[in-house]
Amino acid sequence: MLTGVVHTALQACDRSEYFTVGSCPSCGGILSGYDSRTRQFVVLRDDEQDHPVTVILHRAYCRSCGRICVPDEPFYPGTRVGSPVVDLCRVLAETMSCGRVATRLNQMGIVIDRWSVRSYVKKQLPPVRVVTAFGMRIPVTVISLSGLAGSHIHSGHTGGEDVLAACNYPSRSLPGP
Repeated sequence: MLTGVVHTALQACDRSEYFTVGSCPSCGGILSGYDSRTRQFVVLRDDEQDHPVTVILHRAYCRSCGRICVPDEPFYPGTRVGSPVVDLCRVLAETMSCGRVATRLNQMGIVIDRWSVRSYVKKQLPPVRVVTAFGMRIPVTVISLSGLAGSHIHSGHTGGEDVLAACNYPSRSLPGP
């Protein structure tokens, strides 16, 4: 059952879009569209077939200073998978080795290796909020995304702002000195 909740949560992010809004953070100038980039959020495995979950980042160009602005995204700085996966790695690593965490996540259908798990566990990131469910400590981000998926099941698409709120805006969570 936990595997289903986690898969539902992560699949809710598939093809979600993120936009730069407002004005240029450097000079306050007017932003205009620049390009779109697709970034891999996670790879889910189902019956030995891989299913990449991707997100779309719409970058903007400042007409005044020429800076390229990247929108808030559901990733911690310096990570290659979505923040809920990093949160799962960190929470599970509290009670088991990084190799075992990778094995457990692979059993759940999340493709990740032990070296990536070790890297995420060692990063200085904000504390992970957790709840106990199914006899395990689960990150609140996973539960929030799962609920979000259920509320958007009929619309067929989860908005980027909703995903960011459920993930606690991880790209803004820069660790302090």
